[in-house]
Amino acid sequence: MPDPKTRTQKIDALVERMLAGDRLALARLITQVENRTEAVPAVMRAIHPRAQGAYVVGVTGPPGAGKSTVVDRLIALLRAREQTVGVVAVDPSSPFTGGAVLGDRIRMQAHALDPGVFIRSMATRGAFGGLARATGDVIKLLAAFGFPWILIETVGVGQTELDIMKLADTTVVILVPESGDAIQTMKAGLLEAADVFVVNKADRTGAPALMAELKFAAHLACTSPTVSREVDWEIPVLATEAQNNGGMAELLDTVARHRAALEGAGALAERRRARRRDEFKSLLVEEFRASVDRMLRSGDLAQTFDRVADGQLDPYSAAELVLAVLSLGRS
Repeated sequence: MPDPKTRTQKIDALVERMLAGDRLALARLITQVENRTEAVPAVMRAIHPRAQGAYVVGVTGPPGAGKSTVVDRLIALLRAREQTVGVVAVDPSSPFTGGAVLGDRIRMQAHALDPGVFIRSMATRGAFGGLARATGDVIKLLAAFGFPWILIETVGVGQTELDIMKLADTTVVILVPESGDAIQTMKAGLLEAADVFVVNKADRTGAPALMAELKFAAHLACTSPTVSREVDWEIPVLATEAQNNGGMAELLDTVARHRAALEGAGALAERRRARRRDEFKSLLVEEFRASVDRMLRSGDLAQTFDRVADGQLDPYSAAELVLAVLSLGRS
């Protein structure tokens, strides 16, 4: 096993190669991030100055809505405009191997040999809390590599997906007529998350009705005095037939308009500031939890843990004791 100094040198060399445009080095660093190795903090420190410039578009929606096809068409449009693109596709885990099913890569295989496109599938591995952090770090790596556009596609609709969507500058929610009505969409929290609604497979029965419901719901949300708005933007509802490339240029133009609206109002910079604050806070909580967990397994704190488990001490008193030891008690 290499000593710590040798490992550090290898990681430093890998970062240098990645920043110089080495795609293999980028792939290996992403693997480090996915596996949450000890090298991650050093990697993130090294790339921090270069990890700020990319525009991140999140694409989410229920399974079968055509998210991968939409992303595939957006890649083609961006490449036609001479833009390079990084893609993070969050795939469900295989129940046999624990790895990603890689369905998104199969659908996007037309771009596999394009040097201006980098596609990485990430397996959920049954995880929830750490997935958004790993995805956020992968986005930073892609930004540091130099991709001006990064697309995130999530596996479906749920708390994990909504957490990941917080990493996006523009969130596109894709629905199909079979997805159900707008009320169910609001229950899923998508109305709050969405910046753009897309009704895909719009040639199917029920598409006009779904679009009408979504437009009404979006208008109500825009005009409601209880909803805080950072920018003057009523969520548009677009119709697409991604399989036939129908409506895709309009979708990309709408994303560009949303970006311009955010930048014009100063909201993009504020979104990113809020994102960095949230990242820092969650990292502190994660590290604190790991530190406490280690302490509870050994030393005097382990005895406190056992006393709580045996019912000899209540959890509140125990928490105060632990926080006092860590000098983190209430001021």
